[in-house]
Amino acid sequence: MARRNDHSRDEIREMALKAAETIILEKGKDGLSARKIAQEIGYTVGTLYLIFKNLDDLILHVNGRTLERLYEKLSSEQQSSSDSKTALLQLAKTYINFAENESNRWKVVFEHRAQTDNTTPEWYQERVGKMFTAVETHLSRLAPHKSPSEIKDAARALWGGVHGICMLALTDNLDITGVESADTLTQSLINNYLAGFTAG
Repeated sequence: MARRNDHSRDEIREMALKAAETIILEKGKDGLSARKIAQEIGYTVGTLYLIFKNLDDLILHVNGRTLERLYEKLSSEQQSSSDSKTALLQLAKTYINFAENESNRWKVVFEHRAQTDNTTPEWYQERVGKMFTAVETHLSRLAPHKSPSEIKDAARALWGGVHGICMLALTDNLDITGVESADTLTQSLINNYLAGFTAG
């Protein structure tokens, strides 16, 4: 067992988050516990709780890192698109690919519900907000006559639809729709939504 002074507070924090991410990737959320994380990094559960409020707080920080990882992928991959409609289609494709390739990490973001404090910290809300920034930018370009509040609502409505398709794909329920490809459904959703939104 490592001594408490073997690592700095920041080092233990990083070790704990990396250990939690590894457990999630290998075993999913149900395999995660404070005891297992502490075991992995060679410290006690008590040491973990000197850095994180509780397991919910630790998971929230893991989810924050997942959102940053996803945001970086969305930002880099949509830059090659020549126009806003193409960019939105690429964003949706990247989002679904991320969820499929890193499903355990992605699921924790949406499935974990805090058992102690349901208040979402401002830093986390900002990371969630960043996810919609690119969508709002492209919608603004495609529908410059729309107000900021309309753009904001549209970004969330459109991405809610993409998220729904993503969930169907991850749970092998696409056959319910009669369509085998998430990409086909996504293109239909975005093309038809934009046709109505930009014309209105």
